[in-house]
Amino acid sequence: MEEKHFTASAQVRDFVIGMSDGLTVPFALAAGLSGAVSDTTIIITAGLAEIAAGSIAMGLGGYLAGRTEVEHYESEERREYDEIVHKHEMEIQETKDIFAQYGLDDKLQETIAREMAKHPKEWVDFMMRFELGLERPDKNRAFQSAFIIALSYIIGGLIPLSAYFFLPTASEGLQYSSAITILCLIAFGLIKSKLTGQPLLKGALRVTIIGALAAAAAFGIAKLIA
Repeated sequence: MEEKHFTASAQVRDFVIGMSDGLTVPFALAAGLSGAVSDTTIIITAGLAEIAAGSIAMGLGGYLAGRTEVEHYESEERREYDEIVHKHEMEIQETKDIFAQYGLDDKLQETIAREMAKHPKEWVDFMMRFELGLERPDKNRAFQSAFIIALSYIIGGLIPLSAYFFLPTASEGLQYSSAITILCLIAFGLIKSKLTGQPLLKGALRVTIIGALAAAAAFGIAKLIA
């Protein structure tokens, strides 16, 4: 029977990062402004500005993280190629040490290590994975990560802001925005937990509580200052 494994962990991580911040930060901003002003136009304007700035900042962060991962891998790969030439016997011993961890005897370690040394590319790939614990990153990941994070942030941010487009006062907007956002946080928490293999209830509660606390804190501070 064919084994099934979840293979989209990087994309899910980017979606979770963007959506969780998108739901939480604009919701907290709108709640805070609702405690200080009554005009929904101000809240909508500030909310859209925050979503634009936040999505760009988050997307840029995802891009830089992706590029850093690629650059780090390429730097270590160049070092490994240099070492198999200039520190050949040391690399042979390191290869043997890796196989020793899996219970292979000395003779078999020597045979396999010497055979691998005849194939530099495959040998370096092996050392990158089993010595350094690095997997070759997708060079397109930086752009993909930036796009997924930014888009999910925008989608998440528009959800709590949507109520203010259709209601005349900030207090009414906050009531509907809170209900919509809490429901979406619960749904998002359930989906996130399902995709990552976490307990459904625990994951949903964690995401919802964080979002609610952020909004409550922003609203309370605005009320105290206003």
